[in-house]
Amino acid sequence: MSEHSETTEDRQPADDEVVFHKVCRSGQVPEGYVRRFYVDELECAVARLKGKAYATSNYCTHLDCLLSSGKLQDDGIRCSCHGSVFELEGGEPIYPPATAPIAVYQVKEEEGEVYVGVSRKDIEHGGPRRKKPRE
Repeated sequence: MSEHSETTEDRQPADDEVVFHKVCRSGQVPEGYVRRFYVDELECAVARLKGKAYATSNYCTHLDCLLSSGKLQDDGIRCSCHGSVFELEGGEPIYPPATAPIAVYQVKEEEGEVYVGVSRKDIEHGGPRRKKPRE
């Protein structure tokens, strides 16, 4: 299940300015689970581990498999395709075959809602690596 977000501001931010977007209710990401949500056109994996919500790119840097199809393992997010595991805090690979980090995004929870902080640049360049960037 995925939902499109609402921006918390009406003005157009600079390309690198982080803006928080509501992506879901807190209860939609239970402890130990990973779910897919969208911030504008950016597909994110949102996970909850030890009571804290995390947001990362939804694409494994090994072969672009969806991380939201994986599970949490060893304080990281595991790709269901080939078993790569990435830190939730910094995105660094913990287990191969992936060697490049995934993007991680700021998260805040307020009044039972999860907000993910991303920049316009994150949205434009955060898709799968095989996807052509917009001109």
